Amino acid sequence: MAIHYQCRHCQQRLGSISERVADTEQLGFDKLTEDERNDMIECDSRGDLHVTTICENCEQTLADHPDYHEYESFLH
Repeated sequence: MAIHYQCRHCQQRLGSISERVADTEQLGFDKLTEDERNDMIECDSRGDLHVTTICENCEQTLADHPDYHEYESFLH
């Protein structure tokens, strides 16, 4: 069981943790609301977690263009 991180906007793969060596509290998942967890974390049929987040480049673009926050993804 692994945890995979990917940017929600540009789809860049940000990294993976090959084994679950940390619990949800250590990963910060406990700080998310139920809606945020449902939106950001998916479990596949193998038990791997897929976490959607924002990469540094897209975060900078959002800082430069705050109106982009209105969109689920600003890249098409």
